[in-house]
Amino acid sequence: MQTETFRVQNVRCQGCVSAIREGLAELPGVEEVEVSIDEGRVTVRGSSLDRGPIAEKLAALGYPEAPAA
Repeated sequence: MQTETFRVQNVRCQGCVSAIREGLAELPGVEEVEVSIDEGRVTVRGSSLDRGPIAEKLAALGYPEAPAA
């Protein structure tokens, strides 16, 4: 199983968590989505994951990747 982790902006509540989980579940290969509100982190697990479409979907949902520190 492959794992991809994203630092994202705007994750503030359980509604955000639900939106991210439901939105990413639509993508091919995504089997599990874990969201940390406190850390602003989204971890995606599955097979044959492609970071590009996942990042694009997160941004479209309103949770773009955080700029590098």
